[in-house]
Amino acid sequence: MTDRPAWVERVNRGEIWPISEAAAAPFTVDGLAGQVAASMGVEPAAVLGWVGEESIEPLAVLVGALEGEARLTVLGRWITHRFLGRLIAQRVAVERYVAGDPGVGDEPIDAPWFVTGAPRSGTTVLHAVLAADPRNRVPRGWELLHPAPPPDPADPDQIATRIRLADVELRTPQVVAPGLGDIHDYSGEMPKECLSAMSLAFRSEEFIARYDVPSYVSWLQRCDMRPAYEMHRRVLQVLQRRRPTARWVLKSPVHLHSLATLLDVYPDARVSFTHRDPLAVLGSVSSLVATMRSVHSDHVDAEGIGRYHAELYGVSLDGLVDSVDGTAGRPALLDPARTTHTRHDDFLADPLTALGAIYDRLGWDLPPGVAGAQAAAIRSQTQAAPGTHRYALADYGIAPDQERRRLGRYLDRFVGGGAP
Repeated sequence: MTDRPAWVERVNRGEIWPISEAAAAPFTVDGLAGQVAASMGVEPAAVLGWVGEESIEPLAVLVGALEGEARLTVLGRWITHRFLGRLIAQRVAVERYVAGDPGVGDEPIDAPWFVTGAPRSGTTVLHAVLAADPRNRVPRGWELLHPAPPPDPADPDQIATRIRLADVELRTPQVVAPGLGDIHDYSGEMPKECLSAMSLAFRSEEFIARYDVPSYVSWLQRCDMRPAYEMHRRVLQVLQRRRPTARWVLKSPVHLHSLATLLDVYPDARVSFTHRDPLAVLGSVSSLVATMRSVHSDHVDAEGIGRYHAELYGVSLDGLVDSVDGTAGRPALLDPARTTHTRHDDFLADPLTALGAIYDRLGWDLPPGVAGAQAAAIRSQTQAAPGTHRYALADYGIAPDQERRRLGRYLDRFVGGGAP
């Protein structure tokens, strides 16, 4: 993590008004609903009605944890008020749009293609390269942050406005913690992780990445994730209402934790997994999350972050072996004909061959023109790679020998010398 700019410290000392005054407002469900209602010219009860009881429950757990556990700075509170306000307003916008156009619910999301794997294992690069195939639709930051109502494709001003709004939200953390851009770049026009759609149901790892909220973590790990995936599907339906889409390509490591639910909501999904040595994964993702949390709080528990990810991915990556191979008395969850596996090192060594293997496995052609566009995207990704990302496993309480034992089945199955 790098030092924050001087202006950030001035804000956090309460020297810049009106940020300090706005930040002081408590995080409560009613308070947030009232703020959104005032901006929309409706009653708070209407906002809560649109959000729905199923999502109010996790929102209530989250705001309680933000007040009681997260130890946010003045700037962290101000950013969080804007973040939660946007989520509630967009949830209302999605529900109102669907109510006004019931045909949205009939929009088919056919054979969506999900890229997933442990974070920092190459999911972002693969997703960006797949976006170079014009037959694929990869959601951009502005689409997932401001999906409703869907803009008119013929009106570039509508899209430009949403890009600007998304840029403000996505780039602000990089201004507060300059080192964040060296780890992961964000913007309104770049491909975006689809967990942002799940955040509209307030059941999302996005909150855990930003805040130290143990009670919310406990709730999320016990909850039914189906409402989050149903919201995910609804956002895609809204986005394609004015722009028909043949093939969505989505990406997020969080899908590793909920593969059964994902396939229940999207039974014809294709899933492409990326694989990398978990020790590189755990240190890198822990560093990313620690930097993100430093945007919002002066109290960052690096070892706690490392322990959390070691336990989370220890369970999910071990479970992936069972999902692929099955267990005694239980068949494999994943259909081999709709599933691909790519090692991070193999992709870096020969990305075009790796891409060809992915398309072949899924039964899709890869015309020369598309392969050429993807080669250009690979060159662009390499040239635009973030700056040096340095971290030490010991800083996050990660013991290499212990984690290799914990993840032995995964390492043998997907990272060793044999075919994944």
